[in-house]
Amino acid sequence: MVELDPAHIVGTGGALGALLRTFVSQQVDIEEFPLGTITVNVIGSFALGLFTFVSLNNSLMLLLGTGACGSFTTFSSFSFETVRLWETGERSRATVNAVGNLIGAGLALGLAWGVAQLVT
Repeated sequence: MVELDPAHIVGTGGALGALLRTFVSQQVDIEEFPLGTITVNVIGSFALGLFTFVSLNNSLMLLLGTGACGSFTTFSSFSFETVRLWETGERSRATVNAVGNLIGAGLALGLAWGVAQLVT
């Protein structure tokens, strides 16, 4: 059996996650609010939690967890968009963005734990 280099596994997952992130963001983003970022962060938190809680093997975790979820989710965009909203006077939207990302991701992680308990 051929042993793949971990960098290639992560890179492949990263490419897939980045493409999926772009697609999802284009489907749900609106000009007034960064809904795409919240969406990918919540979905990605659920997916990474599920992959972790069901104990994927190392290669699958590199592909799906580190690579795909790592490039699908985005802390940097979340941070930038929150600061941009705040600095442009959209303080309530900035607060909703910050709270939505953090609480949404946390709830998604809890849901992933519950689903993993049911399937394992």
